[in-house]
Amino acid sequence: MTQSSRLGSDAAPDSDQRHLVNGDHSRGREPTFQRKHVLDLDDFSTEEIEAVLQNADAMLEVLQRDIKKVPTLRGKSVITLFYEASTRTRVSFEQAGKILSADVINVSSSGSSAEKGESLYNTALTLQAMNADIIVMRHPHSGAPHFLARFLDASVINAGDGQHAHPTQALLDLYTIRKHLGRIAGLKVVIVGDVLYSRVARSNLWGLTKMGADVVICGPPTLMPTDFLNGEQATEGHPFRAVTVEPNLEKALEDADVIMTLRLQLERQQAGH
Repeated sequence: MTQSSRLGSDAAPDSDQRHLVNGDHSRGREPTFQRKHVLDLDDFSTEEIEAVLQNADAMLEVLQRDIKKVPTLRGKSVITLFYEASTRTRVSFEQAGKILSADVINVSSSGSSAEKGESLYNTALTLQAMNADIIVMRHPHSGAPHFLARFLDASVINAGDGQHAHPTQALLDLYTIRKHLGRIAGLKVVIVGDVLYSRVARSNLWGLTKMGADVVICGPPTLMPTDFLNGEQATEGHPFRAVTVEPNLEKALEDADVIMTLRLQLERQQAGH
């Protein structure tokens, strides 16, 4: 599985539901979320993102209770399948599953059959036989959760795959921005650092542009995607055409409402992805 150094794809962001960004529900219906998998934000509509953000408000209220428990996933099983080291992401998914009353099983590559050479395909067959309801997966190779989703009846949530995507982190970032600043549309959001190898940056670019933010990316040429360096990103039809590329840090940060700083993704620079 490989991941290109380009961030764009042929699919353009969906702007059909842009009215929801500003809280205008004049069409008389609440935003809905009915997709089976969460693999990336590239094919999310603004309505689906809005539905997640509104549901997060309700979940925040649950977290503030003395008894943090709701029966939403009672009788359902959640398997967290992590092939990379993680603390915050793994614990947050485990906590979420337990708050929603699911039975949560944690599996890591260390000590599992993966250490003995079991393929991802055979792991998928094993999980299918267990009849799990939700699989939360982190994997060092881009596209691994998409591969898993092809063979499972369970819902697959991508908790980070290679340098490709981290959709749940991007959704959390969108929620945090709106919680603190009241909106996303029209805000200047600057993403600084290792954009090329950052799966968080890629998913945030999809989420932020779909929700109407003015996005600026800033970093050295060696850490920028090729389509942002060669001018392809600025061409008609590119999904990130509206994103501004500014190599000068001081200029990039002028009048910024939000600044996202990215660490060097050394583990992905030095390994296959």
